Amino acid sequence: MTDRKALAESKRWVIKIGSSLITNEGQGLDTKAMQGWAQQIAELRNQGKEIVLVSSGAVAEGMARMGWTKRPRALHNLQAAAALGQMGLIQQFESCFQQHKIHTAQVLLTHEDLSDRQRYLNARSTLRTLLSLGAIPIINENDTVATEEIRFGDNDTLAALVANLVEADAVIILTDQQGVYNKDPRSHSDAELISSSHASNPELLEVAGDGGLLGCGGMRTKITAAQRAARSGAATLIASGAEEDVLLKVARSETLGTLLTADNSPIATRKQWLANQLKVQGSLTLDTGACAALSKSSLLAVGVSKISGQFQRGDVVSCLNTDGHEIARGLINYKSSEVDLIKGKASIEIEKLLGYVDEAELIHRDNLVLL
Repeated sequence: MTDRKALAESKRWVIKIGSSLITNEGQGLDTKAMQGWAQQIAELRNQGKEIVLVSSGAVAEGMARMGWTKRPRALHNLQAAAALGQMGLIQQFESCFQQHKIHTAQVLLTHEDLSDRQRYLNARSTLRTLLSLGAIPIINENDTVATEEIRFGDNDTLAALVANLVEADAVIILTDQQGVYNKDPRSHSDAELISSSHASNPELLEVAGDGGLLGCGGMRTKITAAQRAARSGAATLIASGAEEDVLLKVARSETLGTLLTADNSPIATRKQWLANQLKVQGSLTLDTGACAALSKSSLLAVGVSKISGQFQRGDVVSCLNTDGHEIARGLINYKSSEVDLIKGKASIEIEKLLGYVDEAELIHRDNLVLL
């Protein structure tokens, strides 16, 4: 997808709405705004579009109910706020969509749900079934049970992962900013809105800011989310949720916000799953020759110069170049202690060194994705 016309004509959208919009900057649920988005989504449905809604706001709504003005740092307080706020959030969305005779379905996810291959496939099947039934899945991170180790950390990332999961055409991120600026508009009066760019443009992260008091994501997380979404070929539009009829304007190809397009063709769904693992179990440092060969072949032990971390066969590990930058990741065929013994060795030596040989490759190309 390369332009706004293609975005407007695309069929399956993941729409993410931020905490500050949902809760009117922490003052409780903004029911008028939620009714407006429901109205727009109903019209998009009438145009033949399939919509998945990723909604922040549970923690912020819980904070409002408790009278808290600052986002808590302790995980148990965050979980309690999420539990309190999730009830009101879903009740309000259900009420808004019922006015348009549209069924909604609540889906709560953790990283663990999407890192496990079987649960990933189950989640994909459920979401696709809900879309086929004409329902609107409303997705949030399961903050009530998530721990620091498995939290997505922000719903921008979650929206991108869901886009990969359902093979969406586009991700629409509604926020309290007009889009991505070339400078921080809060401190530079001459900041200019970036109308469009490639998601992979490294300059975007240089101008990105941090999150606010209510959410935990900033413009940086939105840009990295766009990069994740691009792996399945999805374009990302970052726009102001306060813009009147913003979703309908997007569907009319109007110029607003920042459009970040995918550079390359979509990668296979299995490799999307690999690329989107938020937690890897270890890393392998590769020599120059192995780095060059990865684009067309499997990873062999001879190309590994160093290993880090403790991992088992079948775990996801990172592949680093000589500068320490991650260039790929994949499913390892041997545990870390074994890789330490065979690193830098030819494949024909594996049996002699380990007493057995399982696979000739450390990571088969079918289980390897370049980043």
